[in-house]
Amino acid sequence: MSLKLYYHPLSSFCHKVLIALYEVNIPFEAIFVDLGDEKSSAAFKALWPIGKFPVLRDEARNCTVPESTIIIEYLDAFYAASRFVPADAGGAWQTRLWDRFYDHYIHYPMQKAVGDNLRPADKRDPLGVEQAKKQIRTAYDIAEQAMQSRTWAAGETFTMADCAAAPALFYADLVEPFSGTHKALAAYFERLKARPSYARALREAEPYFDMFPMERKPRLAAA
Repeated sequence: MSLKLYYHPLSSFCHKVLIALYEVNIPFEAIFVDLGDEKSSAAFKALWPIGKFPVLRDEARNCTVPESTIIIEYLDAFYAASRFVPADAGGAWQTRLWDRFYDHYIHYPMQKAVGDNLRPADKRDPLGVEQAKKQIRTAYDIAEQAMQSRTWAAGETFTMADCAAAPALFYADLVEPFSGTHKALAAYFERLKARPSYARALREAEPYFDMFPMERKPRLAAA
């Protein structure tokens, strides 16, 4: 199989790429990366020394593609039957804007708050965590206003921006809940979770939810 995705099923940025792959049924081989296992970690870092997933390896094109946004753009260019970034300039910049918005202003600060729990107690950064949560709350307000008038993150079409928004909101809701305060954003989040591509990624992640390093664990709604 030409495409290999190096990933972990609990990883939020891996979810972003899985959504895109599942949206258009692109065949790929999933390579589970366990950074806590010396052999698995060494093999992955031989491919991508930075050591962060996801990474896409395209054997047919002899390309190693890191970074979730770049992977989706790569799939768009060479493999996707439909576009995750619209062809028209207006739709393209809106999609890229909201992709960056959810990554930078919700996803990364969420990871800051979650990652702090992995530190020794005497090395934690409560001020940094509170600053991260403040940024998340500000981003929620911006997203709430935008979602008053659209179905998906960048308009009326599901795009790369929605691939970014889904895992960002899923995990951020555990750090800084928004369903009771941001109704339009919460309704959008429900649409994301109902999307078959993301629902599949979440089902595959469910066996690993107890590994999430916070007291509040991810959970799927009862069927």
